[in-house]
Amino acid sequence: MGVGGNFWEVLKPYGKWEGVDFLRGKRVAVDLSFWIVQHDAAVRRCLPRARSPHLRITFFRTIALFSKMGAFPVFVVDGDPSPLKSQARMERFLRGVDASAIGEVDGARKRNGLFQKYVRECVELLELLGMPILKARSEAEALCAKLNREGIVDACITADSDAFLFGAKFVIKCLHSNSKEAFECYDLSDIDAGLGLGRKQMIAIALLVGNDHDLHGVHGFGVDTAIRFVKLFSEDEVLSRLSEVGSGVVPQLQESSESSVELRLPSSDEGLVSARSSHCSQCGHPGSKRAHLKFACEHCTGSGQNCIEKPAGFRCECVACDQAHKVKELKKHENWQIKVCEKIALTKNFPNKKVIDIYLCNDLGSHSENDDLSIRWDKPNVESLVDFLAYHQNWKPSYIRQRMLPMLSTIFLREMAINPKEALLLHDQYEFHSIQRVKIRHGHPYYVVKWKRASGSTDNVLHNISNEQAETEQSDSDEVGDSNDPLDESDMPVILVDDGCWYLLTDENMELVQAAFPKLVEKFLEEKRLKESKSKQRKVSKNIVGAADNSESPQSSASQLSITQFYRTTKLATQAKPGEDPENSSCKKGQSTEKRKTNVDLDRRIPKSVKRRLLFD
Repeated sequence: MGVGGNFWEVLKPYGKWEGVDFLRGKRVAVDLSFWIVQHDAAVRRCLPRARSPHLRITFFRTIALFSKMGAFPVFVVDGDPSPLKSQARMERFLRGVDASAIGEVDGARKRNGLFQKYVRECVELLELLGMPILKARSEAEALCAKLNREGIVDACITADSDAFLFGAKFVIKCLHSNSKEAFECYDLSDIDAGLGLGRKQMIAIALLVGNDHDLHGVHGFGVDTAIRFVKLFSEDEVLSRLSEVGSGVVPQLQESSESSVELRLPSSDEGLVSARSSHCSQCGHPGSKRAHLKFACEHCTGSGQNCIEKPAGFRCECVACDQAHKVKELKKHENWQIKVCEKIALTKNFPNKKVIDIYLCNDLGSHSENDDLSIRWDKPNVESLVDFLAYHQNWKPSYIRQRMLPMLSTIFLREMAINPKEALLLHDQYEFHSIQRVKIRHGHPYYVVKWKRASGSTDNVLHNISNEQAETEQSDSDEVGDSNDPLDESDMPVILVDDGCWYLLTDENMELVQAAFPKLVEKFLEEKRLKESKSKQRKVSKNIVGAADNSESPQSSASQLSITQFYRTTKLATQAKPGEDPENSSCKKGQSTEKRKTNVDLDRRIPKSVKRRLLFD
């Protein structure tokens, strides 16, 4: 939940979308509980009979995040919730339910126990994948924010807006690996620059509209009202001012950052009279209507004419009227602030100091259990992972190993980039052979890497497919469109059997391949340049040959013929020649016309197109 009152909608204009490669090489803290809850419903909707959907989504998402996006994920698990949050959870569950329904409470506890079982199974899966896992003492998003605030990770992946209140600097709310726009991101600096809210001001808003530890907040407060009130105070003093208001003290009126008017009472030495001077009822300018009849209003015409009737919504801009308008706005703002302060003062025990301490991490709620934040990524235990998923998901071992290949190839290329070893093999079976081509996937280029099956390896490692099927998959279009698949399954490597040799085709990041095998990349780029130059030469030679053939044709230099060139008119032939009798020529013309009409009338079933052609004979 986080901050109540649709707080995400307020932040949405200041969010941004980033591509798949945005997190490459960066560390991210993942709130595991929210990850499971956020995507479990999508899996159940698409695959209603799926076994253990929480394990399925965790497996595929982790591989996509680690291999395709190139990130280094750190998973954080919730600890024991604070007493305030436990009470708020129960209140949220019992909304609209009779408090005497003990069976409903027991059902909620059972469901919570079942969810904790799901989390433990996901933790076991992540440990087999070699991912680092930290357990918070209380809130997982608090520990994610602490890691981000201290620079241990670059971003937090969570849908809980409380992360900003705990001090997170960069939050990824929504993540879709199978999309061109993969990340819905929120930077605290952008929110501060656009909305004018800092961390403590967000905490004040949460106290006013409700949060995970206090669902009620202040009665009658919405997000817009809370933001307007909080922005009256600076970041450093906002919480202390809320304490004063809660005790019944109305703070001194200050200027809002959004207000363009000067919120101060005019002093006596500024020459402002208490009563506003008279204004003309005709034009609305200073002076009476009778005075304007004698002397023309200089604001209307200035040429001795009568006043112009003031339009609807007219507002005088003289000094006295402008000052009076400021005083009116000031009083209106004063009245609004007094009413808001009275609402806050009526709330008991406001603000709750315990909630403030939780958000400011004064109760050690964001620390891990062992206070050891050393993070390390290990190699996945493939064989144990195969046994685990075969038991929980009923998947074939060959299918699991295939889905693991993107992660294994990413680890292999990273190791080769750090410490090149010629004898190193991918999964102890495949060696880097060559780069086949460049592939565009979701708007980003990748190298299609060809891995050769090493001699002496076992035959039952990967699921075998026929050469025809491999050729069909290989001949697919290089451009891969968007996918709306919420499961985010990892890419299936293409298996190719050629002359008794086994090959794997995988999509790899170009920069990672360049760092691991610079010489092979240089060779591929050189061959690509040669192919492109030869292709250009062939096109140029074809154009030269085609131009020569066209020059030999008599019609090549001629322009397109018009319809009159194909069907010439007979008008010139029927005109009288010099020295010829005009009567004879007109007679001949009449005879030819009569003959043509007779021929046309012989068969009225002739189509119109044929008749038009006959008229040009």
